[in-house]
Amino acid sequence: MLPELSREEILRYSRHLLIPEVGLEGQRKLKNSSALIVGTGGLGSPVALYLAAAGVGRLGLVDYDVVEESNLQRQVIHGTASVGKLKVESAKAKLLDLNPDIQIDVYNEPYTSENALRIAANYDIILDGTDNFPTRYLTNDVAVFLGKPNVYASIFRFDGQVSVFYAKEGPCYRCLFPEPPPPGLVPSCAEGGVLGVLPGTIGTLQATEALKILLGIGEPLIGRLLLYNALDMTFDFVKLKKNPNCRVCGPNADIKELIDYEEFCGVPSHDHEDSAVVSGVDVTAKELAERIQTNHPKLLDVREPHELEISKLPNAVNIPLGQLAGRLAELDSAEEMVVFCKGGTRSMRALELLSSAGFKKVKNLKGGINAWAKEVDSSLPVY
Repeated sequence: MLPELSREEILRYSRHLLIPEVGLEGQRKLKNSSALIVGTGGLGSPVALYLAAAGVGRLGLVDYDVVEESNLQRQVIHGTASVGKLKVESAKAKLLDLNPDIQIDVYNEPYTSENALRIAANYDIILDGTDNFPTRYLTNDVAVFLGKPNVYASIFRFDGQVSVFYAKEGPCYRCLFPEPPPPGLVPSCAEGGVLGVLPGTIGTLQATEALKILLGIGEPLIGRLLLYNALDMTFDFVKLKKNPNCRVCGPNADIKELIDYEEFCGVPSHDHEDSAVVSGVDVTAKELAERIQTNHPKLLDVREPHELEISKLPNAVNIPLGQLAGRLAELDSAEEMVVFCKGGTRSMRALELLSSAGFKKVKNLKGGINAWAKEVDSSLPVY
């Protein structure tokens, strides 16, 4: 039995009620529907806003991060007043202001193999708004095991992708990508950047697909991958087929339960660049400042050249990470060296490359040049 609409809801959704494909019954379907949004960042922002505005009766928000100033260029569900607050709470407040007639559930916790099935079980559809491979594979497998549609999207710089992975009717994410790419091969938005409006475009397409599925109208992107390029303003489509050898949704699937996705992908399941503490190879910004005064180590900056316009350290040599393997001859393996980037992720990859090439006196600046700006030289901007 579908719920009735109040007089206030009839007025709120009147433009939907005028569409024959939606109408009163369709709007009642939306009120009776639920959607789980994994991530309340760039993609999760427009997804949540438009599903809430459309009247989807129950929304679940999964995130465990806090709002940072660098988020505001694209994560439009948050505002300056929300900086430092939990993303799920900031998003909930915005959504309830937009539509107080819906229910918002928040899960301020990492989305992991331990809790994902429990969280997703009671929602009709899952929308993947994440920016890392472990959570993408996890979200896919959860959707397959629970028999739910997974509205997928990814973004990078000017490019976006959208599809609906629904194993009951078509391929799943693993049909397209059976194995994750090698760690470090695909940079995140925190490393490579993203045009602020891009997640708005792609996230709105995700919301569109979700509404079509919940209403039972149109042709969802099941078996199709939409490719969008903002610079050229082009939309292309790639047909996808179900992989009969898929280890999760195929007839002979051998993956029957959730696995350790960080181990499977070889990368952590977080969406922002941050330097992990690695015993013996990390040096803090303050420690580096002291070493510069005494030992004068060589400073190797592995960021892209255009990043030097934002901030740089005096006397640092710039060799972008992508060029490092071909320019090792420019460096002295006997010299003490400290490698740095923006936040510590690329420099750790550089350190691994240098170590494998025989460089023994190499350290990684924990937190990158942003840590230097925060802890040593406040005249430098943090980006």
